[in-house]
Amino acid sequence: MARQNTPRPTDAELEILSVLWERGPSTVREVHESLSGTKDTGYTTVLKLMQIMSEKGLVRRDERERAHVYEARLPQEQTQRQLVGDLLDKAFQGSAMKLVMHALATNKASAKELSEIRRVLDEFERGAK
Repeated sequence: MARQNTPRPTDAELEILSVLWERGPSTVREVHESLSGTKDTGYTTVLKLMQIMSEKGLVRRDERERAHVYEARLPQEQTQRQLVGDLLDKAFQGSAMKLVMHALATNKASAKELSEIRRVLDEFERGAK
């Protein structure tokens, strides 16, 4: 299965992207403040990571103001699809069934989640006919 050449974010970059997806366009200081609630990361580390992310094309940087504002270049869902697609190819040899079975065996799904999974599977089945 061919994948786009969009760079994949590292774990640290994913944490920053999560803040940007939740908050929307933000300054480095705002991202740093959000991250500092859960981990001990220095401001300059966040700044350097966001500069690298800009170079990689993971975020856009608006330089019109003194404090640059960053925003995620891709929506959260698209990035998640890319990462799951990579995992599917690399670890499960393209088998969606193996991926889903391992995911369900690793983390117990709630009744609500199982119901949603069934609904999505039903939609796929209807679409395949």
